[in-house]
Amino acid sequence: MTAAGVTADRRTVLTRRIRLLVAATITYNVVEAVVAITAGTVASSIALVGFGLDSVIEVSSAAAVAWQFSGRDPERRERAALRIIAFSFFALAAYVGVESVRSLLGAGEAERSTVGIVLVAISVAIMPFLSWAQRRAGRELGSASAVADSKQTLLCTYLSAAVLVGLVLNAALGWWWADPVAALVLAVLAVREGRNAWRGDVCCAPPVTGASDDGCADDRCS
Repeated sequence: MTAAGVTADRRTVLTRRIRLLVAATITYNVVEAVVAITAGTVASSIALVGFGLDSVIEVSSAAAVAWQFSGRDPERRERAALRIIAFSFFALAAYVGVESVRSLLGAGEAERSTVGIVLVAISVAIMPFLSWAQRRAGRELGSASAVADSKQTLLCTYLSAAVLVGLVLNAALGWWWADPVAALVLAVLAVREGRNAWRGDVCCAPPVTGASDDGCADDRCS
């Protein structure tokens, strides 16, 4: 999908910007994944482990976009990149969904994790900015995969908020079930975004008359 009216120089700038944002996303999520999975394993927290796995999937999603934009003709690799991103969402939803149900059925109760709470709180503050910047550049460039990857980053923000609530409730009130419930919220969001990525329904078309300021002509970007 090519954005109309984008000059060659502007396209070069946007492509470079997306590469830098993808690199920043990969770097942050590698660190986040290691810390979250380690802390989640220690605390037996499905939500926190799922959060760490989401970071791993975020890396694979960003890597798919990096691979796409490493070629001379990124548009030719668009569909393949979208498929990789979609499968990443579905894999995350399947794992977290199964483990959450097992936990609710008595497979184990999550313990308190101060490290997890701090890590997730940081992600809530950082991820929206990365997502917004990449989504804006992707829409202007007309890249469905870049927008899909930005929505993966935005999902990480939603996940961070849900996991943070679950971790805090467990730590403050001893509500162990809040942890798997928070993880289930993640699973539902992952399925939704996976379907959108598979269909390429990520609202990356260039602005048209009557569209909103961010380039969305309908409500599919909600």
